[in-house]
Amino acid sequence: MLYFAAGSPTTELSDAQLRDALAGVFEQLGRRERVIAVPPDFTRFNSRAGQLTCMAHDYYGDRLVDVMPAVGTHFEMPDWQKEKMFPGLPAELFRYHDWRNDVDTIGTVPAYFVAAATEGIYREPWPCQMNKKLWNEPYDLILSIGQVVPHEVIGMANYNKNIFVGTGGVRGINESHYIGAVYGMERMMGRANTPLRKILNYAQDNFCENLPLLFVQTVIGPNDDGELVVRGLFIGDDVECFERACELSLQVNFQMVDEPLKKVVVYLDPEEFHSTWLGNKAIYRTRMAIADGGELIVLGPAVGTFGEDPQIDVLIRKYGYRTTPEILEAVEENEDLRSNLSAAAHLIHGSSEGRFSITYCPGKLTREEIEGVGYQYGNLAEFSAKYDPTKLSDGLQKVDGEEIFFVSNPALGLWAHESRMTD
Repeated sequence: MLYFAAGSPTTELSDAQLRDALAGVFEQLGRRERVIAVPPDFTRFNSRAGQLTCMAHDYYGDRLVDVMPAVGTHFEMPDWQKEKMFPGLPAELFRYHDWRNDVDTIGTVPAYFVAAATEGIYREPWPCQMNKKLWNEPYDLILSIGQVVPHEVIGMANYNKNIFVGTGGVRGINESHYIGAVYGMERMMGRANTPLRKILNYAQDNFCENLPLLFVQTVIGPNDDGELVVRGLFIGDDVECFERACELSLQVNFQMVDEPLKKVVVYLDPEEFHSTWLGNKAIYRTRMAIADGGELIVLGPAVGTFGEDPQIDVLIRKYGYRTTPEILEAVEENEDLRSNLSAAAHLIHGSSEGRFSITYCPGKLTREEIEGVGYQYGNLAEFSAKYDPTKLSDGLQKVDGEEIFFVSNPALGLWAHESRMTD
């Protein structure tokens, strides 16, 4: 059921409107005694999920008993991130999701369905996993809160991905990422009905009928002054709220460029991006706009590691960001990579497939480390002086007579040229 839907490409929902919308839906639901909120972590700070979680706490008080950020494979949120994203929320409410140990497998999507959904690319049954607390605790409301935006693994982020991946386990996360990577990012990004989404929807429809899930979905975009505002809010307990949010997100977060871009410069905010696991959104979200033979320059002042998970970091350093055929061959020949398919997927995602060059300018990684994973190294101070992110505006412009396309935050959108869109 769709409980609330509001938004348009020009809408700017105020804090008061968000609060009223939440309270109105909670009133419709009736009294709930044990509520858990599942927002994203700090990597989705701009989603407004932190603010909405705090509003839910204001409404429910001590009946909101747990807050579990859907960290997936990411690091646990440090205190400063919790305080900034969830101001005033009691620290004792937070629960950490350990993707290697704190999960139950609640069902298995059969191999025949997976094969049909992926057009035969992947033929194994998919284990549906989630955090043990969500599955076993006697909650009478599970608030899944987050932002719908184009995404490299599943086409459009959020909805049940927040549960099955954000609080998922090793096999569920590894295999879901691998399915998306092998099927192909450029066949999925910006689409709502992708192979992996079909698999997750099957899992929700068949295994979660008795879970008291409520999805709170935002659509975020810049206004004319460049400020990020809430363009839409959609609240419901089934796929309709997600599909409505997707329709608006494509209007707000998707930009078609007139010509393939020869040079793209992407800035990674140091509070948000501290690894290539996160920072490679610079590659994912712009790749369909970059011309063959073009150049991508990534300015990452806080990038100091590759993987968010220590084991995955080791694998990235070992195998590097190579082409899809090279990574598929490495998976076949190496048990360590075959046992960590999300790492393999990430390596595919982070490759330009030899189509354009990638110059990474990290603040906390060496030339040897960057070149060791297959990227070109750029000196951050030098490139930041030439392409000063404090002086550039989003979009096309000239720097010393050279035309570049600047992206100040790759997590907020998707850029493409029509030649790389099949529909």
